[in-house]
Amino acid sequence: MTDPHSHSYYGRHIFFCLNERQNGEDCCANHHAKEAFDRCKAQVKAAGLAGPGKVRVNKAGCLDRCAGGPVAVVYPEAVWYTYVDGNDIDEIVESHLKNGKVVERLVTPAHLGR
Repeated sequence: MTDPHSHSYYGRHIFFCLNERQNGEDCCANHHAKEAFDRCKAQVKAAGLAGPGKVRVNKAGCLDRCAGGPVAVVYPEAVWYTYVDGNDIDEIVESHLKNGKVVERLVTPAHLGR
């Protein structure tokens, strides 16, 4: 059987919502999303996980899961994460991005949308 991801340039993408709302509504930017993005990017690079066939860390606009924010999503698995601090980011990098194991305690509840 052919690997369905064999044509992918990256093995995994992680997208961090960095959306900032100007109207005073809560948003991921208010919960240190940029710092989490920067930490993830540095951790992935330091672990040798960055690059073609490996992991790409991307910024995203609103991912429309604000109620679960701050959020990040890993593809191709389509696993949504809610994180609170740098330790959570480190765990996502080590467990999911490096070893392919979902960090169940950080998975965003399916019913949380905007």
